[in-house]
Amino acid sequence: MTSGPHLEADGPPDRVPARAVLRLAAPALPVLAAEPLYLLVDTAVVGRLGAVSLAALAVAGVLFAQVTSQLTFLSYGTTARAARLHGAGRRADAVGEGVQATWLALAVGFLVLGVGQLVAGPVTRALGDRPEIAGAAESWLRIALLGAPLVLVTLAGNGWMRGVQNTRAPLVFVLAGNGLSALACPALVHGVGGWEGMGLVGSATANVIGQSLSATLFLGALVRAGAGSIRPRPAVLVEQLALGRDLLARSLAFQACFLSAAAVATRFGAEDAAAHQVVLQLWNFMALVLDAVAIAAQSLVGAALGAGAGARARALAVQVTRYGLVLGVGFGVLFAALVGVLPPVFTPDPAVLAAIAVPWWFFAALQPIAGVVFAVDGVLLGAGDAAYLRTTTLLAAVFGFLPLIWASLGFGWGLAGIWSGLAGFMLVRLVAVLARLRSGRWAVVGVQRP
Repeated sequence: MTSGPHLEADGPPDRVPARAVLRLAAPALPVLAAEPLYLLVDTAVVGRLGAVSLAALAVAGVLFAQVTSQLTFLSYGTTARAARLHGAGRRADAVGEGVQATWLALAVGFLVLGVGQLVAGPVTRALGDRPEIAGAAESWLRIALLGAPLVLVTLAGNGWMRGVQNTRAPLVFVLAGNGLSALACPALVHGVGGWEGMGLVGSATANVIGQSLSATLFLGALVRAGAGSIRPRPAVLVEQLALGRDLLARSLAFQACFLSAAAVATRFGAEDAAAHQVVLQLWNFMALVLDAVAIAAQSLVGAALGAGAGARARALAVQVTRYGLVLGVGFGVLFAALVGVLPPVFTPDPAVLAAIAVPWWFFAALQPIAGVVFAVDGVLLGAGDAAYLRTTTLLAAVFGFLPLIWASLGFGWGLAGIWSGLAGFMLVRLVAVLARLRSGRWAVVGVQRP
């Protein structure tokens, strides 16, 4: 495995070999894409049940996404801390970060499960608007919440393994769980043989089955890694929570935006809500696909800073920004070309397909911007620059996304207004991360960021 000192011997300090990025990014790409790809499969399977079931999945799926998106510090924060230790040659301590992150994952996961069961009904009714959508969403969410501790254990596992620059094992673990879910979902939803299936709740049941397998594999890897004591260490837990506080605030800004978008979309009818769900899942899928290079940057930037190689970290930041732009342009062109081909894969409903046309063009046009933003996000996360990301994301939400979302409801702008809000959100973030990248103030060397 590559350590910080080895990075300096790898080439001149102003250039990181592309193979170093590719070695980590290539296995990370399927891992990042696995969950949203499964959700796309899930959307296609549930779409055959009709617009109401698909709209219910839109509401419940966004709610359950809080588990992963609001608690990403278990992954991103752990990667940043473990990578600095790994770069300094302290691999056992880096794995120890994974042990503590796993304790946090279990504690928070069971808390989410308990609280979620209490509020599932009121929250889905608030977002679902129509009783049939809200009722179906509540049933799906109650089952899906059983997987909350499992999802968080997987996040923690991905975090420490990326930090020690092992992205191959997580590839196997995540694909095994999601593959099992994908195989089980059609049978559980639509039935097999003479059995009629479970309907919408079958998709949530398939989720939990797959999540159980992935979490078990990550726990086994942690035990085999030999971190020493597996007891909770309060001092380390406090430090992880301090970094997690900023990342959690950032995640809350994301979710305020996307929950608002889901709530407003349902007010325009089941067809618009279903169309929004399809394009939003594609957006989430592409966000993580574009983040593959950024995951490599997190690990390499953290290791370089931990080893005192600030010049290498800054050079890598410029490289991944270019990679993100190239990928974003390519994907934007691809999805523009697929406008008449891909949407029918997710639903045969003519009204839903007609509604998809509006957000689809926003989705395609935003890909180059997203490529740059997600790449630089990865650099700053690897450097532990979470406070800056927190503040700028909150500003982007307050001044870019939310005003257009709620104006869309008030003035009846429909999906065009919702996706204009997303465009504003991304543009504000683009300006903010490029300004930070240019300043160089994020590149603080040492085992821990002051």
